[in-house]
Amino acid sequence: MSPYPNPICVALDTPDLDRAVGLARALAGAVGFVKLGLEFFYAHGAAGYQRVAECGIPVFLDLKLHDIPNTVAGGLRSLMRLPILPAIVNVHALGGAAMLTAAREAVHAVPSPDRPKLVAVTVLTSLDAIDLATLGFDMSEGADAAHHALQLAAIAAGCGLDGVVCGPAEVAAMRAGFGRHFMTVVPGIRPGDAATGDQKRIATPGDAIKAGAHILVVGRPITAASDPLAAVRTIKAEVDLAHEAAV
Repeated sequence: MSPYPNPICVALDTPDLDRAVGLARALAGAVGFVKLGLEFFYAHGAAGYQRVAECGIPVFLDLKLHDIPNTVAGGLRSLMRLPILPAIVNVHALGGAAMLTAAREAVHAVPSPDRPKLVAVTVLTSLDAIDLATLGFDMSEGADAAHHALQLAAIAAGCGLDGVVCGPAEVAAMRAGFGRHFMTVVPGIRPGDAATGDQKRIATPGDAIKAGAHILVVGRPITAASDPLAAVRTIKAEVDLAHEAAV
């Protein structure tokens, strides 16, 4: 069960600043987080981020930093100077232990409780076993996306990160392997009637919560809906039922 009363994180993946701010204002109080990613941040930078953050919803700043340790640490130190700090920031676990450790040190320079949660992206939910094999991952002896996600999560946990971004199918194993406090931020969340788009490893909101997901990242099923607030309420009702079943 998620420790967050409202684990829904709506992905504002748009270069349209007014639309992002309008959605954030409209959904304030109805969602637990908003996510700002590459498409938005590359278009509007820190000033655009600030406008959304001022709407009062905790922000997951989804920039997936992946570079040599010094560069990632420097990037995070710059982000830690934002006037309103994000609630969650992320890096790629594939950057390796030295990069993850440097990232943690940069974020941990911020005093608690203002310090953002730092999570590592494991295996993108747009990738399946065939994709991983093409990329050169060892898929022998039944290895699959979950296997490699757990390997990367173990490195992240060992480096002191707060959690991971992982696919819905990996959540239960993450909880079993790293404990219920190790944060799982889970994209690929699709209500039963939603199109999958470019996501390959997906689950419904209720199933993800029952597996133990902390944060559910939902984009187009909310942002492309004719009534985004009504879409959020439908998803929240499913989440609440799943929470009740998990008690």
